[in-house]
Amino acid sequence: MTDRTLHLGVNVLSDGMHPAAWQYPGTDPLAFVDPAYWIDIARTAERGALDALFLADSPSLYTDPAEPLTAPPLALEPTVLLSALASATERIGLIGTVSTSFEDPYSIARRFASLDHLSRGRAAWNVVTSSDPLAWNNFGGGPQPPRADRYTRAAEFIDVVRALWDGWDDDAVVGDQAAGHFTRTGSVRTIDHRGAHFHVDGPLPLPRPPQGHPVLFQAGGSPAGLDLAGRYADGVFAAQASLPDALANADALRSRAVAHGRTPDSIRIMPGLSYVLGSTEAEARRRNDELNELAGDRRLASFAWQIGVDVSELEWDKPLPRYLLDGAVTGHSSQGARDIVVTIARRENLTVRQLLDRVISWHRFVVGGPEQLADAIEEWFVAGAVDGFNLMPDVFPTGLELFVDHVIPILRRRGLFRREYAGTTLRSHLGLEHVPDARALQPTS
Repeated sequence: MTDRTLHLGVNVLSDGMHPAAWQYPGTDPLAFVDPAYWIDIARTAERGALDALFLADSPSLYTDPAEPLTAPPLALEPTVLLSALASATERIGLIGTVSTSFEDPYSIARRFASLDHLSRGRAAWNVVTSSDPLAWNNFGGGPQPPRADRYTRAAEFIDVVRALWDGWDDDAVVGDQAAGHFTRTGSVRTIDHRGAHFHVDGPLPLPRPPQGHPVLFQAGGSPAGLDLAGRYADGVFAAQASLPDALANADALRSRAVAHGRTPDSIRIMPGLSYVLGSTEAEARRRNDELNELAGDRRLASFAWQIGVDVSELEWDKPLPRYLLDGAVTGHSSQGARDIVVTIARRENLTVRQLLDRVISWHRFVVGGPEQLADAIEEWFVAGAVDGFNLMPDVFPTGLELFVDHVIPILRRRGLFRREYAGTTLRSHLGLEHVPDARALQPTS
């Protein structure tokens, strides 16, 4: 039993997290363009009182659909899909990923303010920068800026977005039909931002979001990403594969929050948790073996792409290439995520096969029955390494249904997870306060 509250989201990646999810018996490889499929998943998550549904995004077609696929392309734009889900759900939070590398602050501020209104306070923006060269070539091409410049742009981007959300006071709208006054005088202001990357006047053409600010998530694990999270993030969707690394990451995040004048508990740390769940461990392992057999060597190709190397450089029963173990930077991959994989491989002297039994796409991986999965969640939570997890089931919808029906009850019996939603906004689910408007933030004389 603990006084802290466990937070759980679900990261929905098309048919599932396993590279062969789309081939698993009973799945529909075309379901990712069917609204009913997404609504069913969102309502299942809401039935379990999960904090949020999380949508990752990659604004490029990173593989040729004519070739054997590790997974079908996830093509739906996140905020468009979340708008549809807002009307089909009542409580669950809605987190969409949008890169600061390719968008402009005004559009993003308006888009997420709109989603927050349409969902009555359940919206969140997962802030990422992008290193994928295919994505860069879809937005003007040219050489990518250095990593430091991408994060400098991201920081200014967030500053502008938050200023635009603060352009209206909470009580700006009066709607006085008789007097003809729609807003209170002086309650809507321009922001007149002039920065290194952006020139934005504002204000937005809609009132302040219900949450004050939609929740900000951040997914980077590099030093620059950690610093960005410490400065701005309400939640962090990190990738962590071992408890020692997760504890070190949590300490680093909380220290950075304090360095930016925030409290150490102001960020909800929710790394990904990939899993294969069965009624028993034996059943879960059979299911995992079936999925691995369907994927074959495409698991290796998928892993190579994720860490930014050519598949020819990897062999199942040998360690990672020496240059990776020595810390070399590679291609398009995320630095923080790659470092997680390399660290655990180096520390435990793992072959590629052993490594892929421990992680999927850089994230912790558990194969087992309901009690084992609940134990895995409780271990890291009680240790203080996490505030919860973003669940990444092997196959949708069955992997999520099994979790809601069989793991959630165990976590509730242990006093770790809510039995029902206490509030209506994502901030309330996460134990975060409404962000006060500009007047409340001004110093008093």
